[in-house]
Amino acid sequence: MTLTPEAPAAASSKAQLFDYRQAANPVRRGLTEPIPEGRWGPELHARGPSAILPLDLSRELGCQGPATSPALSANFVRILAGESISAGANATSSLFYVWRGTGHCRQPASPGGHDFSQDWRQGDLFVLPAGEAAQLEAVEESVLYWVHDAPLLSHLGVSADRPRFEATHYPGAWLRQELAALSDDPSSARSNRLSLLLANSDLPASRTVTHTLWAMYGLVPAGAVQPPHRHQSVALDLVIDCAPGCATLSGPELNPDGTIRNPVRMEWEPGAAFVTPPGHWHSHVNDSGREALLLPIQDAGLHTYLRSLDIRFSSGLAA
Repeated sequence: MTLTPEAPAAASSKAQLFDYRQAANPVRRGLTEPIPEGRWGPELHARGPSAILPLDLSRELGCQGPATSPALSANFVRILAGESISAGANATSSLFYVWRGTGHCRQPASPGGHDFSQDWRQGDLFVLPAGEAAQLEAVEESVLYWVHDAPLLSHLGVSADRPRFEATHYPGAWLRQELAALSDDPSSARSNRLSLLLANSDLPASRTVTHTLWAMYGLVPAGAVQPPHRHQSVALDLVIDCAPGCATLSGPELNPDGTIRNPVRMEWEPGAAFVTPPGHWHSHVNDSGREALLLPIQDAGLHTYLRSLDIRFSSGLAA
């Protein structure tokens, strides 16, 4: 059956009809564009003036930018010593990871919120709720990785008008200490992942860093080849530290032996960032001689609330 999408005169001028078989899954090139596997090297933020450097794929996605995925925007924030920059967006959640440098963050209180004032140093992470723009002041030359959910709000046509959680600081020394303790635990030898999930006591049901964002502070041991896994959230990955020989393999299908069919290989470099599309099987491998650290940020807080995350491993077992 062939349908004529144009509406008759009696219907609204915007009304259309499509055959279900042709329109049930519009995620395809030329219509709803699939999420690409973007990658940005550390040279992006290695030099230059103080600036916000968006990792923008909005042209490829066909959405309003800057956007790194349909729901999230990732950015590097470079700040020269003694300078400051305002980092604000129409977002419910902003996550900042200090890749290098020292400085201070202040977010003025908004109605229903609290004033946030926090020194930062390399390895620290902090999340800010909806409200005033963050004022970032660098003592030393600094680079921060900033992920927020403004593209989601842009798509919905809404404004973030109240905080849903309190601004929260995760000291880098604490993260490193707890990850080392996890690695030293004898039971970790049998684990698929050696990672810490960052959570917030304001969000006990989702156990996520904000109500939309998910963050993992993860270690990939030397010589590790992780079994593939997938989930319906996008992953915006930051490489914290590694030696040559580390990479992420990604692809939509598995071979019969559980390996990824014709994978895209994303090489790691300290300070590089890349995108792992939702639904793609992916595996982190470390062929170097030392441990590597990775920080994936996902919209999995939202997917957990929607009950649509569906994380699975190549063994067929759900996590």
